[in-house]
Amino acid sequence: MKSGFVAIIGRPNVGKSTLLNRILGQKIVIATDKAQTTRKRIKGIFTSDEGQIVFVDTPGVHKPLNKLGEFLLDEAKIAVPDADLILFLTDGSTSAGKGDKWIAQNLLKTEIPIIIVMNKVDKIKKTQKVEENLISYKTLFDKNLPIVRISAKTGRNIDTLMKNIYKKLPEGEALYPEDVVTEETMRDVAQEIIREKILLNTSDEIPHSVAVKVTNYIENDDIDKIYATIYCEQKSQKGILIGKGGSLLKKIGTESRLELEQIADKKVYLELEVKVEKDWRKKQNILKNFGYQQEK
Repeated sequence: MKSGFVAIIGRPNVGKSTLLNRILGQKIVIATDKAQTTRKRIKGIFTSDEGQIVFVDTPGVHKPLNKLGEFLLDEAKIAVPDADLILFLTDGSTSAGKGDKWIAQNLLKTEIPIIIVMNKVDKIKKTQKVEENLISYKTLFDKNLPIVRISAKTGRNIDTLMKNIYKKLPEGEALYPEDVVTEETMRDVAQEIIREKILLNTSDEIPHSVAVKVTNYIENDDIDKIYATIYCEQKSQKGILIGKGGSLLKKIGTESRLELEQIADKKVYLELEVKVEKDWRKKQNILKNFGYQQEK
């Protein structure tokens, strides 16, 4: 039996969360086309007859502009040395860029096995272009690394990727019970689902300026009651999030509640409020209060 930790590393928007959800066959991490959708390391546990893989989804690696950005980069850095295998996920529809080169030179100079995973190859029609992109990623490394071309969106070649992962993992017993797919609590899930609905319903700077904190989560047999606060950095952002006559906040709340009811498999009462916490992304103590602190 094989078992081990697999870190998923890559630039923002290459499809890390989409890939993990696809592998697990269910949604455990939120996925949008907005940068910084993933803000924390999240474990997804895949168990089969061959063994158990603990995937670690990480925030997209980019140059940090504030304390939150530094936290996001550290989350990716921390995942690397603890891994038995690294998936370097890339956007295979384009050639390697400066961000990919930085990751290869600064995060992936390691003896830990690496698989280059070219995602979004279904976007390219010309085989020659795919091969050119492939070479651009291979040449980022001074050793010959295996490459798997996939589409996380459609599921193309995911079975090939899984075979390659199992080949690289050590022998070992399962680390979690076979019915466990994540360590995330329902409080964590609620916070992320609400933030996802904000990302999907807003644009410009709003998605990056928002944090969500569940202030109270009351579980009952027939209904869960969730009280959450949405934090933004400016009064104008608060107005946008609430919307005319509270319309946008109601929409965010309804979409969040419906998805949480599916996950919890029961009724959910969700109450949202919006508060301003000026420049929270720059303040270490506020980041800690919102849960953005490294786990030791």
